[in-house]
This record gives sequence, structure tokens and C-alpha cells, in this order.
Amino acid sequence: METITMPKVPIMQPDEVTALGRLIAVASANTPGTSMAQGSTHQSMIVADFLLSWWDSVNCGHFDITSLWAVDATIIADMQIVFGMIGRLRVYPDVLGYEEQFKAILNAWRTQSRDRSV
Repeated sequence: METITMPKVPIMQPDEVTALGRLIAVASANTPGTSMAQGSTHQSMIVADFLLSWWDSVNCGHFDITSLWAVDATIIADMQIVFGMIGRLRVYPDVLGYEEQFKAILNAWRTQSRDRSV
């Protein structure tokens, strides 16, 4: 009898889920044109760049590593966790169930790449 092996479903660790959730919230909270302070809007843009470079680096990505100089230490810590998770899991965020959140970030921060959004 032939054994059927199911593909392994990537499993995020609790700290990874938490860190990614916080980054999505930061990227989603202060979109261009809001009345939030410029500093927080700039940090939101940097986080959006980081996340979108993971989702679609060819069409959406342009994360400048020196952008880390302009974000709070707590955001950097979350980015470190998510960066490690990306390397460990080797999947895109939509595989992990975050497609809608990433589409919302794309629609908020990228005007030239909206063809990917639905």
C-alpha cells in the first residue's frame, strides 16, 4: 500500500505571530495623508517596505537596510523576529494566511503596484 505524504504546513512560533501582527498594525495604522505625526508615518512606511519586500520583492520591494536607523528599537526587534521566521519557514505571507493584510498594505503604500491587489 502506497503511503501518501501531505505537505508540511508551516508553523509560526507564538513570538513570530505576535511580531508579525505588530508590524502589520504599524504598516496599516498610518497611511499617507493621515494626520499622524510625520515620524510615525515614516516608520509605518519603512515597515510597509520591509513587509512588501517579503511578499513581492520584484514588484513591491525596496527595503533599504539603513532604514532601520529611522525606526524605534521595538520595531527593529519585531523585524528581526520576522526576518528569522522568513528564513526558517521559506514561504510567502499569503501561505501563512496574511494575504488580505498584505493587500491592504499594498493598496495603502504602493500606487504603481495595485495590479497585484484585488
